[in-house]
Amino acid sequence: MGENALATIDQERRDGISRAHTATHMVHKAFREILGETATQAGSENSPGRFRFDFPSTGAVSESVLNDVEARVNTLLLDNLEVCAEVMSQDEAKKLGAMALFGEKYGDRVRVVSVGDWARELCGGTHVSRSGQLGVVKLLSESSIGAGVRRVEALVGVDAYKFLAREHILLNSLTNLIKGSRAEELPERISDLLVKFKEIEKELAQVRSAAAMADISKFAASSKKIDSATVTSVRIPDGIAVDDLRKIALELRNREVDSVVVLISVVDAKPVLVVAASDAARARGVKAGALVKIGSTVLGGGGGGKDDFAQGGGANVAAIDQALQAIEDAISGK
Repeated sequence: MGENALATIDQERRDGISRAHTATHMVHKAFREILGETATQAGSENSPGRFRFDFPSTGAVSESVLNDVEARVNTLLLDNLEVCAEVMSQDEAKKLGAMALFGEKYGDRVRVVSVGDWARELCGGTHVSRSGQLGVVKLLSESSIGAGVRRVEALVGVDAYKFLAREHILLNSLTNLIKGSRAEELPERISDLLVKFKEIEKELAQVRSAAAMADISKFAASSKKIDSATVTSVRIPDGIAVDDLRKIALELRNREVDSVVVLISVVDAKPVLVVAASDAARARGVKAGALVKIGSTVLGGGGGGKDDFAQGGGANVAAIDQALQAIEDAISGK
């Protein structure tokens, strides 16, 4: 207390915030031009090199609108418009067409920040002196933050440039990886490759299913007697279609009068569990749905179904053996 203190401004940080703040004003104006007067700022945050802008909207904003807003702002950066602040009466500000934010309280005298003759807002914040000082503005994302409110996040200045440079490097890497493609052809080429990949995955699943069907006798040979029931509890090779897993379970169940079949296979990196119980097993109180719930809980998921057949699964591949054992214990009444 009572001692002298020296306060200094972090000029680099202030410059970064100034660029973000002016960029917010310009993005605000561009959205109002393209979407209409309802696109009024409902919140914002300005950080060095980064800013976000919230506004009311009944639905998601299309990519084409985002591109138009971004292009409009960056074109005006090239015009290097003067950014100035003036203090005046509210009436004078209204005559100039200055934008006042809903919910803000203003005195008789207000500060108006103008970007050329294009954008004017009542604002007490720090700004650049010319629009060209922003360098470049890049809109990153658009999302919902609540009912009827959208949020746009963006970069400005060096941060925007670094982002675009990384994107360019990534684009070049993809172009080199998919040989014979130009950058503008990449979306179509990648889409074609994904279609082919899905077709190959489907064919591979059919091959795996055929191999598993051929191994039904081997699975049956691994069965064990628990009480009077023949219990087939097996991990099937990964990648089998769920419908085929069901067919295998029903085929194994129908081989014995009193039988319970428990099969697990990994599909799309997650364990899928099916349980089938014969009429005789159900007559003794065995319920496929209850067994699936036991196994699925161990696998970290859920499931259910009828007494004769049920299906479930989870996310923990490492717990497959434990899940099979838990179901066997339940069948034996342990």
